[in-house]
Amino acid sequence: MTRTLQAASLHKSFLFRLTVFLAGMMTAFVALAGDARALIRDEEIETTIRSWSAPIFHAAGLDPGAVAVYIIPETALNAFVSGGQKIFLTSGLLMRSESPGQVKGVIAHETGHIAGGHLARLQEALKYAQLESIIALVLGAGIIAGSGGEAGAAGGAVVMGGQEIAGRNLLKYTRGQEAAADQAAMSYLDRTGQSSKGMEDFMRILAQHEAIYVGRGDPYMRSHPMTRDRVEVIGNHVANSRWSDVPEPPQSVLAHARMRAKLLAFLEPLDRTLKEYPESDTSLPARYAQAIAYYRKGNLARALPLVGGLIAEHPDDPYFHELRGQMLFENGHLAEAVQSYKVAVGLKPDSALLLTMLAQAQLELNDPAQTRAATAHLIEAVKLEKDNAGSWNFLAIAYGRQGQVGLSSLALAEKFLIHGKNKDARAQAKRAEKALPHGSPSWLRAQDIITVAKK
Repeated sequence: MTRTLQAASLHKSFLFRLTVFLAGMMTAFVALAGDARALIRDEEIETTIRSWSAPIFHAAGLDPGAVAVYIIPETALNAFVSGGQKIFLTSGLLMRSESPGQVKGVIAHETGHIAGGHLARLQEALKYAQLESIIALVLGAGIIAGSGGEAGAAGGAVVMGGQEIAGRNLLKYTRGQEAAADQAAMSYLDRTGQSSKGMEDFMRILAQHEAIYVGRGDPYMRSHPMTRDRVEVIGNHVANSRWSDVPEPPQSVLAHARMRAKLLAFLEPLDRTLKEYPESDTSLPARYAQAIAYYRKGNLARALPLVGGLIAEHPDDPYFHELRGQMLFENGHLAEAVQSYKVAVGLKPDSALLLTMLAQAQLELNDPAQTRAATAHLIEAVKLEKDNAGSWNFLAIAYGRQGQVGLSSLALAEKFLIHGKNKDARAQAKRAEKALPHGSPSWLRAQDIITVAKK
């Protein structure tokens, strides 16, 4: 019995290794299924990432509209694919990147995983790895249970050997996937006339982190190929590609600098931001970061003039108006915030996020005319982005204030359905069904939610 328990303990250890190996994939499901605050939402950054991603997705034969890119507030340098056509980038990776080409290289690599169907293949590989482990465990446990002494020791060796074989086979499989994704990434960049130099440079950054944090562990017990080996392969491609000397467009370089400045200022303390962007630095990204950092510290006397200067220089930039609106809204200057958000929406009317921010500020004014305007903006927002639970929640509030109980309940049902709270979604949909005109589009949608929420 004791020896059998020993075998079970070894099996648990092996499963733990697999859990650690798959932690990146599992994190994505937690981020999606849990609180929306687990993701960073920012219209400017998302627009920048989409503009870089779309040509790569096209080159891979993917529909850009079907692939989602999410940003996770995490300091680690990481990126992964999970849950179908979903790419996750950490804020740490974006802030550590030194050029748009480096970010594009990461996106191209993750796109290679999607186009290669590696998620489905990994699940299959995992299934066989577990099977190999179980066979070895059964064999080892049989030897342990039937014999003592040297035979028992041999059984333990078989169990451990089985774990190592299964683990190595799985990791060998994933190393092959990583190499294939690298090759695919370089081909996508070539097809779009872009250099792979950024990809090579970022791999060198990863190699430095690898040397510091990973050390000299068994290279076969790694979930990725050794970074230095990948650098060599990518470097050979860069040396021979006709596109290697193609520079990044100036607007792309500026967008990257703005993204880094924005993330740093929103996620790091004031002193860290000012160390990176001292007041002696009067560049656009630096002033952007300074404005955000001072606003987060509650110093509007410093923040508003900075963002005002940016607006004066770039009056057609929606994101500077958005930032001013956010500063004013969060400090109780609601009417002024609404005006700034209106300008931002006027400059970028296809943004569900900006429409929702404007509507939220209008609702806070608690004025009937503003509530009606907010309702119109939120209806447009949920058309543009159907899975934004926050927009549905504000729409429920707007309808409720106007006495439209059926539509308010329907909006709440949509919100709960997005959050996976099927019981609540069904309850609200039933309320909507009773209050809405029979056979109307909204009534039919309530029926759909009732049906879906039963599952």
